[in-house]
Amino acid sequence: MPGEEDSDSEGQQEATWEHQSLAQVKIRVLRGHKDAVNCCSFTFDDSKIVTASHDKTLRLWDATSGAQVKVYKGHNSYVTCCHTDPNSARIASGGWDKRLIVWDIQTGTILWEALNEGIVTSCHFSYDGRYLVNSSDLDFAVSVWDVREGSLIKKFFNHKSTITCCRFAPMQNRICTTSMDRTTKITDMLTFTDDYNVTLTLGGHINVISSCCFSSDEHLLATGSWDKNIQIWDIATGVYRNHGPLTFSKGHEGSISACNFSEDGSMLVSSSYDETLVIWDVENCCQKFALKGHTGWVNDCTFSTDQKWIISCSNDKTVRMWNIESSDDIPVVLEHRKNIGLRIVQCQNCSKPFSIAQLDDEVNHKYCVFCRLEHPSEFSPSPIDF
Repeated sequence: MPGEEDSDSEGQQEATWEHQSLAQVKIRVLRGHKDAVNCCSFTFDDSKIVTASHDKTLRLWDATSGAQVKVYKGHNSYVTCCHTDPNSARIASGGWDKRLIVWDIQTGTILWEALNEGIVTSCHFSYDGRYLVNSSDLDFAVSVWDVREGSLIKKFFNHKSTITCCRFAPMQNRICTTSMDRTTKITDMLTFTDDYNVTLTLGGHINVISSCCFSSDEHLLATGSWDKNIQIWDIATGVYRNHGPLTFSKGHEGSISACNFSEDGSMLVSSSYDETLVIWDVENCCQKFALKGHTGWVNDCTFSTDQKWIISCSNDKTVRMWNIESSDDIPVVLEHRKNIGLRIVQCQNCSKPFSIAQLDDEVNHKYCVFCRLEHPSEFSPSPIDF
């Protein structure tokens, strides 16, 4: 039955703190899924975690104790994606069975479902909870749904290959999609009645673009790719049109599966098929540290709203909670800073302090990353080497 409690006692036990030498931070490992875990998401109040798996189930976990709360059964094949609405009342999921399902998070009841032409690759609620967007392969379609009615509002076909990720912007009037066609497209919901509703097309990556995310103020858009790079686009000022995006490179040795900004936009986390996560300092355009411990591809990652936790999920069948409250005290970070020889300077435009390497060109000493984006004549972005 949908939402029935699973009999697996291991999955219902509280997750204890575990010490692993590679982890560098305190972690909890959530065990219960019987196959690869493809997606993980905090509820909007950070109290629960929802995960989706190859074992055909979704699971709800208590974020404080790590205990498994509920198992949702209804999909007939691998579950690829999941997301919770802003009221933490509904879960959306999609899978290889081509079904998009919306669940009652408390009872596990299926509220409504829709059949797609192909595998559902991604799903995401709007920030007011009124709309749900999902993407599917084969037909390369993006569908927008009325959450309450379960009715299709709009279906559009802007890509030439499988869509890998779809996300609502925080202001809810735009949808970003990434694809195997190596493009990122932003669609304006206000022009849904028009035949052509793409307001922005971004290239830049040389392989499949696997993920995208907006900063909470919608100033920046990040895209992750199988080319192992992350690109940061200033979509507020549009300076990328002449100078391209900022590129974070050499953080991963494998394809990037997912990326997400922290709530304040100061950090970005990325996950990879190299079994690691990397946390990036967005303002200073550098890698802060890596999180290691998974023993399989890391498929998804995200921050908690309070930025104290990162969750990740993997082909190793586990979900991990990484406590990053004291991340500035990690020895590797301190050694990294010492070896590079970082020093603090003051931005000549906004007067905020930021760190730079001792050997950086003098042009890098003038502006922080946000002011560089606004002053392209003073700084031409280039890939970052570590």
